[in-house]
Amino acid sequence: MLRKVSYILEGKETRDGAGVKLYRVFGGPHTYSLTDPFLLLDFFGSDNVEDYIAGFPWHPHRGIETLTYLIQGKVEHEDSTGGKGVLYPGDAQWMTSGSGIFHQEMPKPLGEEDVLHATVLNTMNKGLQLWINLPRSMKMTDPVYRDARRGDIPEVKIDGGRVKIITGEYDGVEGPVKVTSPVDPTYYEVKLEPEKEFRAKTKRGYTVLAFVLEGSAKMDNVTLREGSLAIYEDGDEVRISTGEGTHVIVLSGRPINEPIAWYGPIVMNTEEELTQALLDLRRGTFVKKVPISQ
Repeated sequence: MLRKVSYILEGKETRDGAGVKLYRVFGGPHTYSLTDPFLLLDFFGSDNVEDYIAGFPWHPHRGIETLTYLIQGKVEHEDSTGGKGVLYPGDAQWMTSGSGIFHQEMPKPLGEEDVLHATVLNTMNKGLQLWINLPRSMKMTDPVYRDARRGDIPEVKIDGGRVKIITGEYDGVEGPVKVTSPVDPTYYEVKLEPEKEFRAKTKRGYTVLAFVLEGSAKMDNVTLREGSLAIYEDGDEVRISTGEGTHVIVLSGRPINEPIAWYGPIVMNTEEELTQALLDLRRGTFVKKVPISQ
């Protein structure tokens, strides 16, 4: 059965971190009932260095996973154990914060030293960060990093377009990011030429979302413009067609259906757990285990 669009969400411009200009597609307790297991989706994109250079200095996370996907520019990241690295265009990083980590993410423009990682050097920094909830049973698991470099992310050519698979499976091709959460997420980046169509099978009972990054897309007889998010009803398949062409992010995941207690980058199930997390921050006992990389 073809999925129909049940809701359309329009995001809002905001600032986060130390003043990074963002477009918040969705995020917060008021949208979570519609997007479960996905908590938040931020799009960042600017060629003005002042919009992003302050970055996201040291901050904690507990109880969630984050997926950062970089389209242009670079992001230097570091955690409280001394682990560090750089994301370049086309790279992704999946972070399971679990019981708790401190880290920082600092967007930068590409410079001459980055010529091996990009064909175009400019001041544009562009990408997305997705927050995914963890079920109660995994809130306090050990933190894990999973990096996926551009060359590791498969791309499937379709008629008049292509699909990049960061996690999940499409047309028999699996993405490089493997997670143990029962959320069973799928993350596609889809680019379509004018007058073309994308189709994907979906699992019954899963939440399916589609965000229009560029251009416009027709979904279930509804035309969505750049910056709009479609939330689908249940079904077995989604179809997205284009007029002048489009660039879309398509997400799916199994809902957790658990209560949440949310404060900034910490998402737990109860207010008592949230209070304990804040006490851990004050006492210096927030980080329980050293993050590992996979």
